[in-house]
Amino acid sequence: MGYTDQRFDVNLSILFTELPLLERPAAAAAAGFTAVELWWPWIETPTPAQAELDALKKALEDAGTQLVGLNFYAGQLPGPDRGAVSVPGAESDRFNANINVAADFAASVGCKALNALYGNRVEGVDPAAQDELALENLVVAARAADRVGAILLIETLNKPESPLYPLVSAPAGIDVVDKVNEATGLGNAKFLLDLYHLAMNDEDLSEVIEKYAAKTGHVQIADKPGRGAPGTGELPLEELLDQLKKAGYEGWVGLEYKAADAAASFAWLPAEARAAR
Repeated sequence: MGYTDQRFDVNLSILFTELPLLERPAAAAAAGFTAVELWWPWIETPTPAQAELDALKKALEDAGTQLVGLNFYAGQLPGPDRGAVSVPGAESDRFNANINVAADFAASVGCKALNALYGNRVEGVDPAAQDELALENLVVAARAADRVGAILLIETLNKPESPLYPLVSAPAGIDVVDKVNEATGLGNAKFLLDLYHLAMNDEDLSEVIEKYAAKTGHVQIADKPGRGAPGTGELPLEELLDQLKKAGYEGWVGLEYKAADAAASFAWLPAEARAAR
């Protein structure tokens, strides 16, 4: 067990960010990885020109990297925003404009997981109205994901860093997963289990894994405190990933941590364990 029997991918929206987007897949490949994930790369627009989508597809293919996770449009992320699905007005419209663009791009590169960040609470807007809007948008997103053979991911964040984000516990995220599946009947909404965010919320990580491994569609890790590479903090990440595997989770583990030097930050993972399998 341990790190060497996991399926890791590199989040290219938080690692190798000193490089232009189109150079990051090759950098991940040079470090030995063959799987990557991304936040929505075009922060300013939910509907980039086809040429930009084609260029990213080519960069992924030229590097020999498989995209295994992609966020739908999520507003200014990194930045103040935490998604768009529950944010009324222009942001919700942008999310809807993005749904098929993101799903079709995922299909074009064989990506099977699309993550929809819920969005922050908006001052002066009834939370119940935001939740209603979110469910409507997530149902559309789930159907689009299903159309391309993908799952829809629902992610919980952490309250200290995302105080306006309403999904800051595993049960809150699971509740939305269940509501989406109930509404669509598709069963393709899954939980994005981020061990760093859950730890920052002081949740019992072993208990969360035990309860929700079966509803988990993707895992992300970073150490706590600091959101650095495994081994830089206090989390028993190796044991937790073993527990996930024993609980039946066989999916990807996204490396979503911060590092001044991404290539050097992978020293905790033997080179032979980095390629997808």
